[in-house]
Amino acid sequence: MKERYKKYLKINIIPIIFIATSFIFTTFAWFAYSGLKKVSTEIDVKAWYIELSKSGEVVTNDIVITLEDVYPGMETVDEIVNIENKGDSDASLRYEIVSARVLDTELENDTSETKGLLEDSLSHGYPFHVNIDLSKKYIRAQGDSSTFEVSVSWPLDSGNDSLDSSWGMNSYNFQKSEQDLNTNDPTYTPRPAVQIVISVSAEQYIENENASDMRYNLGDTILYDVLLNKRCYSVSNTCLSTTVIDPDNKVGDTNVQLMPILYGNFLTGNYNEYDTKLEEFTNSWMAPTRALTVDDLMKIVSHDVINTIMNSENISPQILGNLGYSNRIELEKNKIINFNGYYTFMNDRFNFLVHNGCFWTNTQFDENNAFAFGKLNELKTEIYGKSKLEECKIVPVIIAPKNNL
Repeated sequence: MKERYKKYLKINIIPIIFIATSFIFTTFAWFAYSGLKKVSTEIDVKAWYIELSKSGEVVTNDIVITLEDVYPGMETVDEIVNIENKGDSDASLRYEIVSARVLDTELENDTSETKGLLEDSLSHGYPFHVNIDLSKKYIRAQGDSSTFEVSVSWPLDSGNDSLDSSWGMNSYNFQKSEQDLNTNDPTYTPRPAVQIVISVSAEQYIENENASDMRYNLGDTILYDVLLNKRCYSVSNTCLSTTVIDPDNKVGDTNVQLMPILYGNFLTGNYNEYDTKLEEFTNSWMAPTRALTVDDLMKIVSHDVINTIMNSENISPQILGNLGYSNRIELEKNKIINFNGYYTFMNDRFNFLVHNGCFWTNTQFDENNAFAFGKLNELKTEIYGKSKLEECKIVPVIIAPKNNL
């Protein structure tokens, strides 16, 4: 490792504090159910009870995560909060970064544009990475659940030498300044180097075009007849078992993206035969199809903000992180190519992407390789660059109209 890293390898940044607030109506509150209309003076009410728990223990509305030491090479610190709906009505979930300060800089978060930029910046703009995710953006009544995850990590070598060095110096100067202020005025409380306030809210689920479609969740199984181009109910040569691969299908979306389960009978070929083999496999189908891309896979596996990792011999392992803002997915894809790296994700988290063999995507890695994916071991699957001359299976993506489902 380069000598300058050794000089600040154990920076003691004053605690990073995360405050998750505003889980609204989290205990036995009652409200009028707006979805019912009756010509009557009676008002139907439904119980609203959203419970939060961490490691099996019920937690309060305010979740405080405190880290005493943050430094290059630290083990990833994570918090997982389970959100369960024990009430009578479906609920929508969302989170918002209310405010964020990095050293002396208050990061803007007052418009929809800066909100997306802020989360992207915290995920990718510093040597340390803060990643946040909701596994589902709604919870059905009577026992459905979602998980809210936060992770903080700092790779030993991020691949950006100047950023690593400047942050080490800036954070040291900030910490020293805060300690000096406290020495001169003992009543002064030193500020943490980074402070982020997160608001997570639960509201009554209202079905509109921008709401998550509760019928089509990532990983759901749907039987689909590729000849009749509609849902079917018994597996056959044409009625295929498929998996929803939309990370968050919306009510207003007209289609659902489906991928046949990977243990079916697919054609095999080298990467240069991809288009020909895909056409040959689907030419009798009435269902519209397209090629599977590495972007599809990245959008899916990036939702694990703890264990989906970018690996390379040239940099330290690091969490893939949030990919939702602007051209972030292209930047991260170029990064993995430039560092000749690969992604790994946990088999039990995305089991519908796990297979003992290899599958091509229709995305080039470099001049001689293309992105493929396959099981690495019993715990992990990898997405990696594979020689275009080697053979892998080819799986299509079905574009299923919702009207046919």
